[in-house]
Amino acid sequence: MRITGGSWRGRQIAAPRGRDVRPSSDRVRESLFSILQHNDFGRPGGPVLPGARVLDACAGTGALGIEALSRGAEHATFFDVAGSSLDCVRENLVMLGAGPRATVRSTDATTPPPAKPGEACDLVLLDPPYRSDVAARALPALAGRDWLAPDAIIVIEHGDGEPPEIPDGFTEVDRRSYGTTSLLVLRYEQPPPIP
Repeated sequence: MRITGGSWRGRQIAAPRGRDVRPSSDRVRESLFSILQHNDFGRPGGPVLPGARVLDACAGTGALGIEALSRGAEHATFFDVAGSSLDCVRENLVMLGAGPRATVRSTDATTPPPAKPGEACDLVLLDPPYRSDVAARALPALAGRDWLAPDAIIVIEHGDGEPPEIPDGFTEVDRRSYGTTSLLVLRYEQPPPIP
């Protein structure tokens, strides 16, 4: 696998062995980050990516979060429950010298711990197993544990023809298809504070 753009463009990254991880293709990642760098999706302040705090919520290889760092994200947090995936993410971060800009956590995106102050993310990249309900369960869990900044952008990769259910509090702002892979882009509509 290679990084498709930014300061580490062309650098190779490792992927865990076995069939449990399905990395996003180079084409899908390149398209996704082009979309993120040139669209504001109705958010104030312009495109989300430059300077963003990013959550790669089903990290696998960490390719999505690493690509975000390469393209100007300030910090990336990586969630996964598989030890081999977490080891791979750490190896890739060390190889790139990205350790100070990243946090790797052994946690499930559907049952995350509460975010600490300053950890809320502007961009969430969610590439769960296809034909699963992980995305539909992760979104309210991440919102409820304060992982989502106001107007956060969430990108869900899913199989073509099987879009995840969109929970309350999220608005669809874009949708793209690339062969058998689709991307659903949502904006988090933070509820108003209770008086």
